[in-house]
Amino acid sequence: MVIRSGSEETTLQIGRCVGAHLREGDVVLLRGEMGAGKSVFCRGVARGVGVEGPVPSPTFTLLNIHEGTQKKLYHFDLYRLDDADALYEMGLNEYIGADGVTLIEWPEQAEEAMPACHLEAALRYAGEDGLYRDITLMPRGGFDFAPVEQALKEEGF
Repeated sequence: MVIRSGSEETTLQIGRCVGAHLREGDVVLLRGEMGAGKSVFCRGVARGVGVEGPVPSPTFTLLNIHEGTQKKLYHFDLYRLDDADALYEMGLNEYIGADGVTLIEWPEQAEEAMPACHLEAALRYAGEDGLYRDITLMPRGGFDFAPVEQALKEEGF
């Protein structure tokens, strides 16, 4: 499923809709260039699981844990990670697919630690001037995408 977003607000709304329909244990891998909108999408997902406060990118801490009113959110940013061994050494891999929703920005930094069953969200610049974003949502490894897809269609995405 590919959705075109023309604004930060639309990207937030798409993320919110996705987040509202994720289940505990679901993992979302976010791919895309720097500035493509991964963190904006993450803030939307956070709102969808009921996180009300700020949702800063965990660029330096690697992991931020948020208590949402609906579900717990584990938000990873692996940009500064050297490899999966570092993730294992810190024990952070234990949070992936745990008792909440897991978002992972820059999963390619520790690809071998990523679960086979996940939703991939690839964000890329689109349009002649690059002002749009194409958000491609792809279920992998048996991920149950039907509830998310149905909700997005009902919302007009």
